[in-house]
Amino acid sequence: MKKLLLINPRNFLKEGLLKYEFSNFPPLGLGIIAALTPDDWEIEILDENFDKFEFKEADLVGFTAFTSNAYRAYELAGIYKEAGITTVMGGIHATMMWAEALQYMDVVVKGEAESVWHQVIKDFEEGNLKKTYEGPRLKADKIPTARHDLFHPRYAFSTIQTTRGCPWRCDFCTVHAFNGTAYRQRPVEAVLDEIESTTGKLLFFVDDNLIGYSKNSEKRTIELLKGMKERGMNREWFTQASINISDNDEILQLMADTNCKMVLVGIETEKMEGLEETNKSLNQQVGVNNYNSIFKKLHSYGIGVLGTFIFALDTDSADDLRARGKWIIDSNVDAYQTSVLTPFPGTGTYRKFVAEDRIKFNNFPEDWQRMRFFENVIHPGKMTHEELNEVLDEVWGEMFDGKTIINKFRMTLKETRDASTALWTMVTNSNYGNTIFEGRKYFDPNPIFNSVPNKLFPKSMIK
Repeated sequence: MKKLLLINPRNFLKEGLLKYEFSNFPPLGLGIIAALTPDDWEIEILDENFDKFEFKEADLVGFTAFTSNAYRAYELAGIYKEAGITTVMGGIHATMMWAEALQYMDVVVKGEAESVWHQVIKDFEEGNLKKTYEGPRLKADKIPTARHDLFHPRYAFSTIQTTRGCPWRCDFCTVHAFNGTAYRQRPVEAVLDEIESTTGKLLFFVDDNLIGYSKNSEKRTIELLKGMKERGMNREWFTQASINISDNDEILQLMADTNCKMVLVGIETEKMEGLEETNKSLNQQVGVNNYNSIFKKLHSYGIGVLGTFIFALDTDSADDLRARGKWIIDSNVDAYQTSVLTPFPGTGTYRKFVAEDRIKFNNFPEDWQRMRFFENVIHPGKMTHEELNEVLDEVWGEMFDGKTIINKFRMTLKETRDASTALWTMVTNSNYGNTIFEGRKYFDPNPIFNSVPNKLFPKSMIK
């Protein structure tokens, strides 16, 4: 029997995030590749989130990687190429930087794998591999049930994808470049069956927008949530959605009925100028003055809001960033992902920053490790690189201070009247604080975990 070894490489700069095992999510792409592979292949996933790398024999070695862990994938590929074992890489980074990836891999698969992986395997078996493969994006009913049985058992979350694609063209985002602008939906029954095949304690729908972009997609979301309710699925879960999720009360009630605890919503900035800069058109339509009422609407259903915010847009001054931090602290958003504007390959932001020579750390591929949202890798528009670092230290120090996180926990508890939701959002803030500061003196998450009963995330899960 031939063996396929699939490797999930780890960015070793991300020690802060990895302190909490439940902050890691299974490599769903590798699970899909495994499902697409013929039954006469033995398949193993080597996952550096949990396992120290050890050389394993294989006939074919496959990698997937985001930009931040692409360099590690290249390092490991070198070991296997030296041993004469064929290597292949796919995923977002390999798609956007395929010529670079080919310097380190034998084969690169560009785009989604469902339409081409069978050909890769066939050509390998016949000794006729091409250097690159790229197939058309298929309808979502071609997405198979991932091989969740191959994921490491210590993952707390099961991850499920129900849709692909996004019609919005936010300048900083890779989704429309990688998955296209058509919103493709998997059959509801296939999704429900896949959920039932998983065993994780918690559930994450990895869709970029669970509710979609039309009345028909909202009806499909209702059908999915009703199916979860009818099948008695009651695991706590979270997802991602656009800010207009608050418009549909039926969806919100079904989310509450099926135990949704948190929704990630792309806010990015409280300034209209910043929304215009990033081409965040839906948020412009909603209006920044309506954000808090939307947060409170979700709270009324017991659901917390994880807002994503971008720091160091070209329209941002140092005082703007201070004001953004204060706005977040004072707002009704429960948890906050505050990333530095990062020029990921494939985005309009990347093309602009390359053209203007504004990427400070550009010793690629090694410096791809720094492209991890929370590190300043740019020359911003209204500050020097050093000035941005100083203001980030100041603002993030206030936002992720233990007292601030506890105050947010109390706000969420009061607003949602749900202790579990409040705990979800507090743990999320603690996680991001630890990721950003990675053990620096003014951030110690441990007292936070000691301050409330913690049945959802027991201390035994903290390394």
